Amino acid sequence: MRKTVLTRKIVIGVINFIVNVVYLIIIFQDPNNKKRQIVMNLGLENKVALVLASSKGLGLACAKGLYKEGANIVICSRSGDNLKIAKEKIEASHSIASNNKIFPIVADLMYEDQIKSLVEKTLNEFGKIDILVHNAGGPPSGPIERITKKEWSNSIELNLRSFIFITEMVIPIMKKQGYGRIIAITSVSVKQPLNNLVLSNTTRLGVVGFAKTLANEYGKDNILVNVVCPGPTLTDRMNELINKMVSDTGKTYEEVEKGWIDPIPLGRLGKPEELANLVLFLASERASYITGTVIQVDGGFVKGLF
Repeated sequence: MRKTVLTRKIVIGVINFIVNVVYLIIIFQDPNNKKRQIVMNLGLENKVALVLASSKGLGLACAKGLYKEGANIVICSRSGDNLKIAKEKIEASHSIASNNKIFPIVADLMYEDQIKSLVEKTLNEFGKIDILVHNAGGPPSGPIERITKKEWSNSIELNLRSFIFITEMVIPIMKKQGYGRIIAITSVSVKQPLNNLVLSNTTRLGVVGFAKTLANEYGKDNILVNVVCPGPTLTDRMNELINKMVSDTGKTYEEVEKGWIDPIPLGRLGKPEELANLVLFLASERASYITGTVIQVDGGFVKGLF
């Protein structure tokens, strides 16, 4: 009798196990099943995230990740065509929420009036801004002696002043809300200056200094400010830098790429999604005691201790 009961329990257990396995297989084989997308819930549903320079590369990866976690996303770019393509890519990633939106706005971060319009349009659409991800195009490469006054001015406007101006507009909104997350995307050049990237080495350090000051002054208002520093990553910007070095040195594309990869202990270039994962975490309640930090995502590229 006991053997019969035991056998029956084993059979039932095996059947339940098989049913669960089949259920999981069905879910994960169906790319349209939202349950497949639920890897973690960071509590970002119904938040409003303004992600700058988000039609490609790192900005797009951040926008896509935030959307998947249920946030409403404002994406911006100088190109309306690129924004249309980016919106389609983000929508294809499937959100854990059922009604969050993607709101594209054409804007050039070189101009304060367009930044102001960007913020105003975001408020008109959503009524709040919970998360700001500041991202801007990388400045031209080259040795100091070849950098023009115009390139210095443009780099300061695009990389530093755009961050200062948009935070001046967004901070009062976040103070009124009693909540805010600001994440600035810079570069590992702020921790380890890179050859032929004097503009990045210089202007992005200004972003770090300003971000740290914001973190110190507005922590009392529950506004957390952090900086993330991508290392060599598979983006159009990386491809641009490699091609420039090919042109300047006469080396092959493969030789130049190897020169970037060799100092990386993980032995490869990063993926935009790997940087975005950190941005998502810092934007969430899981990072509620983290502010004023400067964190690299670089596969070990930076050799310094801090």
